[in-house]
Amino acid sequence: MEIDGIISAIVIGIVIGVLGRLVVPGRQRIGILWTILVGIIAALLGSALAAAFDVADTEGVDWVEWLIQIGLAALGVAALDRSKARR
Repeated sequence: MEIDGIISAIVIGIVIGVLGRLVVPGRQRIGILWTILVGIIAALLGSALAAAFDVADTEGVDWVEWLIQIGLAALGVAALDRSKARR
């Protein structure tokens, strides 16, 4: 992945983290920085998974890649929220 891909993944990761947080029902006990970090990680992993399944580069908007990234972000936010709740 080139530097422009990493920078765009970080920017998209911020949006993905917020969308992932919105998908998870209820109140989350994690801060916005954790949400952004989860989003960035989900964006990078989602891009890698989409490339592995050969759905990363399609005509127009890459809806499948976005759905993978948002799903991973929602899982990450929920998992982090559960780990914070146990403490």
